[in-house]
Amino acid sequence: MHVLVIGGNGFIGSHLVDALLASGHKVRVFDRVMEKYRTPLNDVEYYLGNVGETAVLSEALEGIDVVYHLVSTTVPATSNRDPVADIESNLINTVKLLQLMQQQGIKRIIFLSSGGTVYGIPTTPVVSEDHALRPICSYGIVKVAIENYLHMFHQLYGIDYLCLRVSNPYGPRQGHLGVQGVIGTFLGKIKEGSEIQIWGDGSIIRDYIYVTDLTSLCAKAANFSKSGTFNVGSGVGTSLLDVVQVLSELNQAAITPQYLPQRSYDVPKIVLNIERAKDAFGWSPSVNLSQGMGMTWRWLQSV
Repeated sequence: MHVLVIGGNGFIGSHLVDALLASGHKVRVFDRVMEKYRTPLNDVEYYLGNVGETAVLSEALEGIDVVYHLVSTTVPATSNRDPVADIESNLINTVKLLQLMQQQGIKRIIFLSSGGTVYGIPTTPVVSEDHALRPICSYGIVKVAIENYLHMFHQLYGIDYLCLRVSNPYGPRQGHLGVQGVIGTFLGKIKEGSEIQIWGDGSIIRDYIYVTDLTSLCAKAANFSKSGTFNVGSGVGTSLLDVVQVLSELNQAAITPQYLPQRSYDVPKIVLNIERAKDAFGWSPSVNLSQGMGMTWRWLQSV
């Protein structure tokens, strides 16, 4: 199968490329820049450009069976600064991508949505895919809008889709400069000897998934013939204070964070129900938080 990974040189994308190659697929990558932590892979075809550059993207789509859409120009913490730019760069460019797929007869797309933001503040302890969608940041609102456009293109033009609502991935090759994720950020702070900062009192609970657990499911999804929406996470809730405790164990010394005022767009608790994905794909996460953070820490020390 010929697969295009949009965002394949990034954190999640690079691990997905590994998983797809291991599964025997022919892989093409479309991204803005080459990988930061590895040299180009011999078995991968690379196209460089922005998703909004339709001429280059159209060329990259030629002969493709399945498209993986992993690109976002924002994260939850930055999306509210300029919602118009968020809409233009993410929603509008995704609709352009779907139009190109329609024109070229490509009938399959797998989109990484956000299990941490599309539901807003949950009304249940564990959140299933049927929970109401009430995002409180532009990032989540745009993800929901893209999901709706995927459904529209499926109904009107027969493009099959999977929306994978991913929790909070972490692992090697993740940025650690304070933007991509709290675990990578915290580990980066430890490496450079800086103070860890926590917004709020540390009680915020998140569902963290190790990156290869995520990409193993993504690779399985290439052969999945149905359309649908699935939560993808560990199914386990972990507070920021719990994360700090694991960091202290890795650091072999107690860590005392600096506490900052709570942010208005931070959801207090989100834990995903992942039973639907486990049943559909015969998949289950296998790396617990302590193991995953340990592997990430060892990688970070090597770069």
